[in-house]
Amino acid sequence: VQLQACGGGLVQAGGSLRLSCAASGRAFSRYFMAWFRQAPGKEREFVAVINWSGGSTYYADSLKGRFTISRDKAKNTMYLQMNSLKPEDTAVYYCAADPSVRYSYRIDEYSYWGQGTQVTVSS
Repeated sequence: VQLQACGGGLVQAGGSLRLSCAASGRAFSRYFMAWFRQAPGKEREFVAVINWSGGSTYYADSLKGRFTISRDKAKNTMYLQMNSLKPEDTAVYYCAADPSVRYSYRIDEYSYWGQGTQVTVSS
């Protein structure tokens, strides 16, 4: 599985962005997928995870209500809709996938990672 994240950019506080993560390779449709982020000088942290069907999701508590994770199995693509963005959301956002993980927030449990896309929120 190869993952390609895109959609980052510069946005003002209160604005929105939608990130995409395109997957290639076999059996992607059976993988759980997740978004993580890493702010400058900080550790990578969990954002959200979605199951293989797209019917179940789990979010970091601090992001509930502002971020929405989804996936389009026909397009082999996962999305992260980010609304009401804040300067503290500035980070490199990474997508990740694994065939065995189940709603995990642990970085070390994901086998496949995208290259990351930069999101910068100005105040």
